[in-house]
Amino acid sequence: MSGLLEEMTAKALRLNIPLSVQLDLTYRCNERCLHCYLDHDDHGEMTTAEIKHLLNEMAEAGVFILTLSGGEIFVRKDFFEILEHARRLSFCVKLKTNGVPIREREARRLKELAVESVQISIYSHRPEVHDGITLLPGSLERSVDAIRFLKSQGLKVVVANVLMTQNLQDYPGVRALAAELGVKCTMDPTVTPMMDGNRAPLSLGISDGGLQHVFRDPELVGDVEEFCAIAAPAGEDELESMPCSAGHTACYVSPYGDVYPCVQFPLPTGNVRRQRFVDIWRHSDQMNEVRSIRVKDLSTCSHCTHVSNCTRCPGLAFMEGNMRGPSSQDCEKSFARTGVPSANMLAKRRASPDLVQIRVLPTMAQVSA
Repeated sequence: MSGLLEEMTAKALRLNIPLSVQLDLTYRCNERCLHCYLDHDDHGEMTTAEIKHLLNEMAEAGVFILTLSGGEIFVRKDFFEILEHARRLSFCVKLKTNGVPIREREARRLKELAVESVQISIYSHRPEVHDGITLLPGSLERSVDAIRFLKSQGLKVVVANVLMTQNLQDYPGVRALAAELGVKCTMDPTVTPMMDGNRAPLSLGISDGGLQHVFRDPELVGDVEEFCAIAAPAGEDELESMPCSAGHTACYVSPYGDVYPCVQFPLPTGNVRRQRFVDIWRHSDQMNEVRSIRVKDLSTCSHCTHVSNCTRCPGLAFMEGNMRGPSSQDCEKSFARTGVPSANMLAKRRASPDLVQIRVLPTMAQVSA
């Protein structure tokens, strides 16, 4: 995080301002990715007028960074009308798309509207693997073409790659492709449950051995989500710090107007069709409950060896049944990174010693030696 952004985040935290919001314009999509956490049917998306009204309210509430995502944002025929309105309100706009609908005309218009960045998902450098995940033949070629169109306009492009069993061996190829295209590449080894709580996508997650390989790759160190964490101020007790930015300086709004602390934290806090956005942000009981939680309130994690460096996601913990509890997926990441079992893993082993076996992994120092 840059110094300026860090300063803005600290000020937003003091003033209770939602600095960053992700707004999903639709859950409809031209791809059907195997790991997707969304229902792609339209259950009554906000209209153009409703979204413009919401953007006005967000601007009044102090939102600065607006991420437009989906589904596939270009499925909406009013996408550019919405984007134009967002830029008139001076939002710093970031886009998430698969890039398939982007041609030269669309890329040129995004440049004219001064979009800050465009994130495009690439799962493999091999068409048979990428297209096998998106279930859209030719999608890799069209996404790569979109990156070239966007780059030709001087736009900032970021390649995002979710690692799963189908493509784990291909991340070096994706990084090489990104380098060839002249764009940044991020990796994420987390496959999340669906928004409705269905955990079926988790079967696609990479194994312990795969996680160990990823976290021991020095080229991937530091490859983390920009807004997920709020660093504790210097001198502050780690146990008094906040577990995550969700609900503190950031939130998520669905295509139906539902407001959540984060896209990975499906705790309903209100709906902008019935309430003002700022009222939900400031006065929702659920949002304020999320804000009240400090690391010391995490029943298991506060006593864990990894408490100061874990990437624990409260949304994933919530989907496991307790927003104050551990996130098993993040426990597995910490274990893969360090070889040291988390407090949660040790508790499970004590509770079911015959069912849970923890294989002690070598430390980084031992690996280097």
